[in-house]
Order: sequence, then C-alpha cells, then structure tokens
Amino acid sequence: MSENVTQSQGYEPGVDWTPPMPPTDLIFDDGEPLETHRHRIAMNVLIASAHGALTGREDYFTGGNMFVYFSSEQARNRDFRGPDFFAVLDVDPHPNRERQGWVVWEEGGRYPDVIVELTSGSTAREDYGRKKEIYERVFRTRDYFVYHPFDPQSLRGWHLEGRGYEDIPRGDRGWLWCETLGVWLGVEEGTVQRETAPWLRFFRPDGSLILLPEEEVQQERQRAEVERQRAEVERQRAEAERQRAEAALAELERLKAQLGEER
Repeated sequence: MSENVTQSQGYEPGVDWTPPMPPTDLIFDDGEPLETHRHRIAMNVLIASAHGALTGREDYFTGGNMFVYFSSEQARNRDFRGPDFFAVLDVDPHPNRERQGWVVWEEGGRYPDVIVELTSGSTAREDYGRKKEIYERVFRTRDYFVYHPFDPQSLRGWHLEGRGYEDIPRGDRGWLWCETLGVWLGVEEGTVQRETAPWLRFFRPDGSLILLPEEEVQQERQRAEVERQRAEVERQRAEAERQRAEAALAELERLKAQLGEER
C-alpha cells in the first residue's frame, strides 16, 4: 500500500487505527406524536392483532412508531423516523437489553420483514417515496403496506420479488395477502376504544377476523351469556314439566278421591 493511499485513509505509521463505530448516543423519541388519535389507535390495533396472527411463535418482535437505526450516517444525521408498525421474524424475543427502538447492528443485521405506514396528507409523499425506496433497497422488507386511517379505499401493498417491489393484487374482498405473516390485511368497520372507524385488521387465511384481546373477552362474555340464557330456558322448561307432572298427579288424586266417594 502506498504512503499516499494510507495517509488519505487517515492511517499514520505506528498508530493503532480502528474503523468508526456506530453511534452509542441514539435518540429514541423525537417528541413528535402520531398524526391523530385514530392513527394511534390504528397502530395499537395492528400491534395487538399481530400477536394473534403469530400465535404459537415466540421468535418475533413487533413494534410501532419506533426508530429503526440501520447505518452510522443515518443515526448521526437523525434523518429517519421509524415505521408506524413493523414485525421482525426469527429473532430473539427477549434480548438481554430493553428495546427502545430497532437497532440493526444490535440485532444481527436483521431488518423488519413487514412494515405498515399509516399515512396522512403530510406524510404521504414520504411514505410512497423515500421510505418505500429505503424499505425496498436497504431494508429489503418483504411486505410493505400503506393505509390512510380516514380513507378505507387507500390500502396499498407491495411484496419484494427479486430486486424490487411488485404490487400485491387485491383478493375478492379487496384485502391484500401478507405472505410473510400468512394472513390477509384488510379494512373492517368497527368500534375500538369507543371510536367507530374503518380499521386496518389482520384476517386468517379462511377470512376470519383475528380478534383483539378486548374483543376476545367480549366474545367470551357473549358466549357465556348465551350459555346462561340457554341454561335458564332449560331450567324454565324443567320447572314447567315439574309443574305439569304435579298438576297431573293432583288431578289423578282428585279423581281417585271422587271415585271413592261415589262408591
């Protein structure tokens, strides 16, 4: 190696040299809230239902509105805010540190496998442009979706094929297939946390809705109420049968008594 080359790379003879290390003073909160209350609920809905979609697995992590750090330059410039929802498969679910964000070089080079951006008028250009390009070329995220919580027709998705993204075609119900998670992603009108809206939800391959924990509790309550009502109907039927039997027996006794008097 020539002297000019070594000097241009910052090398000095007799001086130990190590390459620049990733920053350690990472910021995990930029103080910027989600666009609206509905955006926040929509994010939490996706995170909660993703756990239902991945039931039986432990080797995954899901997050929302968290920084994703993937390069030293990006970290130093603080030029990237994390996805509204993301899922990473085949990772340690319980590392020996708290995950305040997703730091790629601390996760064995693993990037998100699925990303959903809850877009808005102020973020659409970024979600469909720069972010999409980063997810496609840098992250190599297999499934990427964009949805506007106030527009039920806005859902779009892309699946990584070869070197780039291809549009995910809509199914019969207008849903998009998330191949990585093995579930459908679609819009379902409903009430969550007292707000009725067209929520972005996960559905099983058979089309059944993956319930949120509170929906499972409500469903169990309804099932218990149906069982209670069925038991009450059966109790009333049994009581009516008992009363009929007693009435029949009383009538029989009366007839016997009457017959004895006539004799």
